[in-house]
Amino acid sequence: MRTYASIQSLSDRLLARGKVRDNYAVGEDRILMVASDRLSAFDVIMGEPIPGKGEILTKMALWWFDRLGQICPNHLTGEAPESVVTEAEVPQVTGRSMLVKRLKPIPVEAVVRGYLAGSGWKEYQESRAVCGVPLPEGLTNASKLPRPIFTPAAKAAVGEHDENISYDRVVEIVGPKLAQQIRDTSIAIYETAAQITLAKGMIIADTKFEFGLDENGTLVLMDEVLTPDSSRYWPVEGYQAALASGANPPSYDKQFVRDWLEGTKINGKPWDKTPPAPRLPAEVIEKTAAKYREALERLTG
Repeated sequence: MRTYASIQSLSDRLLARGKVRDNYAVGEDRILMVASDRLSAFDVIMGEPIPGKGEILTKMALWWFDRLGQICPNHLTGEAPESVVTEAEVPQVTGRSMLVKRLKPIPVEAVVRGYLAGSGWKEYQESRAVCGVPLPEGLTNASKLPRPIFTPAAKAAVGEHDENISYDRVVEIVGPKLAQQIRDTSIAIYETAAQITLAKGMIIADTKFEFGLDENGTLVLMDEVLTPDSSRYWPVEGYQAALASGANPPSYDKQFVRDWLEGTKINGKPWDKTPPAPRLPAEVIEKTAAKYREALERLTG
C-alpha cells in the first residue's frame, strides 16, 4: 500500500524549470514532467499564464504518443504521476503531468516543415532556402512545400533564441548515423500526423520534436509532441484565402500571440523580443486559451 509520508516533496526534487514545463527527479531513472500554464513566445516567457494550457498540452501530447508508437518509442513509463507525489501535491500534477523515463537528451530541435511560415518564410525570402535546404522559386507565405523538409535548430537556454542550423551541423553534433535516423524519424512522424490531422480539418504547417537516447542507445521521442506549443496548426477553412492574400492563416497555436507581440510597441518602439515581454491584455489571454481548447476538441473529438 502506498504511503504518502515516504515520498519527498516536489520542491526538494526540482531538476529544471523550462519555458513551460517543470521537471522533477523520481529516483535516478525517471522524471516527473509538469506542464504549467506559462506561455513562451520568441523564446521569452510571458508574464501572464494562459488558464488551462498545461492540461491541454498534456492531453494532446498523450493522445499523439498513443498513436505514434509504431514509428518511434516514447519516454512514457505508463505509471500514474499521482503515485510519486505527496498527498497534498496530487492536485498540482493531476491532468497536467507525465511520468517519463530519464534519457540522455539530444541537443537538437528536430524541426519539420510542410509549409512555409514564420522564420522559414523570412529565410526563404533572403536565400530561397531554409536551413540550407534549397526550395523552388515562386513560393509565398503559407505555401505548401513540394515535400516536408527537415530544418533543425540548436537548443538554446531559457531566455535565449534557438538557432537554425544545417543538417551538416547536426551530423557534426551527433554523427552521421544518428543524424539520419533523427531526420528520417521526424519526417515520418510529421507525415503520419499530418494525414491524421487533415482528416480532422486541420493543417500542421510545421512542428518540432525532441529526442533522447536510452541506456541501450535507442532513439526515443521525448518531452512533448504535436501540441500547439510545438506546432503550427491551421484550420483548413480560411487557409486558401490567407494564401492568396499573403497573410498568416488563422491558427490554433500561439501564432496569435506572436502576431500581437509583433504589432505591439513599448515606449513607441517595437518590442525587441527580449525580457521583459509586453503585458498580455485580457482579450489576448482569453482568445489564446480558446484557440488551445478548440485545437484539442477538434483533434480528439
